[in-house]
Amino acid sequence: MNRLLLLEDDPAIAKTVVYAIERAGLNVTHCLLVRDALRQLEITSFDALVLDVGLPDGSGLDVCRQVRAHAAWQHLPVLMLSAHGEEIDRVLGLELGADDYVTKPFSPRELVARIRGLLRRAQTPSGSATAAPELAGFSLDIEGQRASWQGQPLTLTRREFGLLAELLRQPGRIRSRDALLAAVWGNDSESTDRTVDTHIKTLRAKLQRITPERDPIATHRGLGYAIDIAG
Repeated sequence: MNRLLLLEDDPAIAKTVVYAIERAGLNVTHCLLVRDALRQLEITSFDALVLDVGLPDGSGLDVCRQVRAHAAWQHLPVLMLSAHGEEIDRVLGLELGADDYVTKPFSPRELVARIRGLLRRAQTPSGSATAAPELAGFSLDIEGQRASWQGQPLTLTRREFGLLAELLRQPGRIRSRDALLAAVWGNDSESTDRTVDTHIKTLRAKLQRITPERDPIATHRGLGYAIDIAG
């Protein structure tokens, strides 16, 4: 049985979500505070996280940031809950490594469907890049979800790794946003082109921290992205 961590301080919302999740046959641990959620992560193995943004002692965004920086947790699927529907809030969550974002009020059935989608996609390597080749400067371990660039290890989220692996399947070939979205997020995803752009931006930043003088991801305006094999 999949085990979820729910971080939500509103008792009414938490009760509804817990009921919906348990009715769907999933196990859920509910926390009211950031410190309690981080403590649970240390002592319990979870398959996915559902994090509220606004909390009395911090933010679910802070938890998401720490999860993505922790080697043992960084590939956990993360779904953010928020009363804020503005684009800047959604983009910030995605930039920190969240896999999905649901705005309150929401349908419990839709939330469970989103969670099931995250769990389903997490059970297999991101995208279809199971045979991504080595390319000068890059090294990928598909099964272990590890990557390095110019001999330096990269700390990537699951989506960032999926994008890199997908681009490396055919170096130099331009991949459209739609193709990358389908390969890495799945055909049932409600993510958008902006989601791809945001994750490419964070992936590019991590690569350029190692080689500030070189950007191996080429942007082809109106077409998509490709690994630059000429550089």
